[in-house]
Amino acid sequence: MKQIKHHLTEPLLMGYAAGTLPEAFNLVVATHITMCDTCRAALAEYEAVGGEVMLETDPVDVAEDALAATLALIENGRFAETPAPVRTQNSVFPGPLQDYVSGDIDSLKWRKVGGGVSQFVLNTSDDASVRLLRIPAGTAVPDHGHQGTELTLVLQGAFMDEDDLFATGDVEVANEDLNHTPVAAEGLDCICLAATDAPLRFNGFVPRLAQRFIGI
Repeated sequence: MKQIKHHLTEPLLMGYAAGTLPEAFNLVVATHITMCDTCRAALAEYEAVGGEVMLETDPVDVAEDALAATLALIENGRFAETPAPVRTQNSVFPGPLQDYVSGDIDSLKWRKVGGGVSQFVLNTSDDASVRLLRIPAGTAVPDHGHQGTELTLVLQGAFMDEDDLFATGDVEVANEDLNHTPVAAEGLDCICLAATDAPLRFNGFVPRLAQRFIGI
């Protein structure tokens, strides 16, 4: 694997360690750290700090019937065990992502969103959304800005924008200050995992018109 040049920010790693990120962002972070030794090591440090903080925190009493209530829920099937997803070796989708999708690239039901680009929306909590994007080599995504935060992790191929080149394993963290026109590099189709906590701000009329139908 090529050396990863674009990493997660400290606030994202801290939020993941603390459990404060939306599920969609958690998925991108979890997927990236399986690909990136640097971010995985940094996360371990934040988790260690969190563990020390917990050790210094005063214990909190729980209700006297807490154990009995939990056992009753288990007995009534509220916490029924579900089989773990089967993970595929050498898949383009790292382990955490395979837990959300069934199969690999060509087995997914991709939905066309215009300009040759396809998406596959993943089911997560409502506070942010996450989708797989399939961008044919040499294809440009419409010029757009952001109304919140967008995390884009490259799983296959690469894309470039006005700022830099993002290859496999790289993650671009975009916010309200960034306007760009990503273009998939030549070669393999660019497969990305993208999470957003607010709709994109497309600059062209046609993409803005289509936005309500594609939900990005």
